[in-house]
Amino acid sequence: MEPFQYTKPATVNDAMTSVAASGAKFVAGGTTLIDLMKLNVERPTALVDINILPLDRIEPEAGGGLKIGAMVRNSDLAHDSRVQQMYPVLSEALLSGASPQLRNMATTGGNLLQRTRCYYFRDTNYACNKREPGSGCPAIDGYNRMHAILGTSEHCIATHPSDMDVAMMALGATIHLNGSAGERSVPITEFYLLPGNSPDRENVLRKGEIITHVTLPALPASAKSHYLKRRDRASYEFALASAAVIVDMNGNKIRKAQIALGGVGTRPWRSPEAERELAGSDVSERTFRKAAEAALHGAKPYRNNGFKVELAKRTLVRALQTVTASA
Repeated sequence: MEPFQYTKPATVNDAMTSVAASGAKFVAGGTTLIDLMKLNVERPTALVDINILPLDRIEPEAGGGLKIGAMVRNSDLAHDSRVQQMYPVLSEALLSGASPQLRNMATTGGNLLQRTRCYYFRDTNYACNKREPGSGCPAIDGYNRMHAILGTSEHCIATHPSDMDVAMMALGATIHLNGSAGERSVPITEFYLLPGNSPDRENVLRKGEIITHVTLPALPASAKSHYLKRRDRASYEFALASAAVIVDMNGNKIRKAQIALGGVGTRPWRSPEAERELAGSDVSERTFRKAAEAALHGAKPYRNNGFKVELAKRTLVRALQTVTASA
């Protein structure tokens, strides 16, 4: 870890001013950034500690949704009674990630910006286009069991690691930002960037911008949701495949479905293809399998992760079976 300056501003405006300097980064829970600094993957010259900023509340929205401050800890969000009642998929996703100790530190804003767990990215002995643009992607021809099969490019196949973000993607969250140019709101479907030719640029956040809060839209009273995660061990493990599903039922028919996948994409992967297959269809394993086939239609497996195609399909089918059984 290299030396750095440290400041702890008391207001959002002061925080944005402090981070405007070249090489400065925000730090909150630090559960990703500090690890990467120890590995010399991240080398900020200054840390701007935002832990005391007044962004740690969960509040109802006028339209029936929720406003979640960027500094709300993952454990507080997962155990909030309103989240558990209105958005079980989000609570389940949060509780499936990391450990209780990490969830007590990790924040909503930090989780949205969580970086890949790709071993080549985290080991500076290897080239990595995400870490050093133009240096190459050894994962493509290397050991790639945990890597993505959706949204990849010839320059990067790193998987997005978050569970929370998959649930947020299915819920249609909006991310609210503040920066020198003022405030703006970005739908989560537009927040994350595919690697393309620039895998080092992971989202649309501009230099000096801070995530202030996230809003979740209200769901129909009849909607049910569920998060299912498949992994190598039962705890403290990243997803090989996961599914966040929200289904609004009318008898034995599906009015509307919202589907996102984790563990298989270079970003939290929303699947409008699966949603179209489900809308207006009867509840059946055949319907669910058709949706799963549609969701993985463009998958591109690599040498060690071809199993993810079928695993993701089965994960989505099982999540849909679970949520419709409780409807």
